Amino acid sequence: MRFSVKGFLALAVALFGLALAQSASAQQDRRQNAPGEFDFYVLALSWSPSFCEAAAERGNSGRSQQSQCGGRPFSFVVHGLWPQYERGFPDYCQRPSPRLDRRIMTSMLDLMPAPGLIFNEWDKHGTCSGLGPKGYFETIRKARSAVKIPDEYLQLNETKTVSPDDIETAFIKVNPGLSNAAMATICDRNRLTEVRICMSKDLQFRACEEIDRRACRRDKVVMPPVRGG
Repeated sequence: MRFSVKGFLALAVALFGLALAQSASAQQDRRQNAPGEFDFYVLALSWSPSFCEAAAERGNSGRSQQSQCGGRPFSFVVHGLWPQYERGFPDYCQRPSPRLDRRIMTSMLDLMPAPGLIFNEWDKHGTCSGLGPKGYFETIRKARSAVKIPDEYLQLNETKTVSPDDIETAFIKVNPGLSNAAMATICDRNRLTEVRICMSKDLQFRACEEIDRRACRRDKVVMPPVRGG
């Protein structure tokens, strides 16, 4: 079989690219699910009224829904703080996971108002942080305190229809150093569900291309009002 010079060069380039891809894959595999071996965090802030409205539509009245969707008027709540790779993410890095002390769980209910969520976040994401339970949840609290919620979303008393860009602009306005490249607005069919903010290991805002690509593509999203509004 004879190859032209052009064909030989094309084959060489293809084989070189394959070798690089395999090398990158092997590197990823070596640290996959290794506690503490990740690139950055995602702080996921859930719009609680959307969660509760969706749960009611599904007829879901479990304990998590009762805790979060009862009388207390929650707006943005912490869904989690997720270790991430530049591409992909680790999860369940210790099986079985170290037991989470119930006192730590209780201490987080002001930010994460559902016991089941707190236990699950520790098992799935906290075990990948390289921190113990106390250190991980202290880091969640520090990350949340580093993000200011725009005033207009703290006590939203009526349904609001807004563009994802407007939501991001509102966050950027009150959080110096935050940019569109460091966050993503997430939606379901028509409601805002989450705002996800990317942070370095020392909790500084940082760009995250893969997270940004998952952002809501709708022109407008609905924000149901805070309960009691």
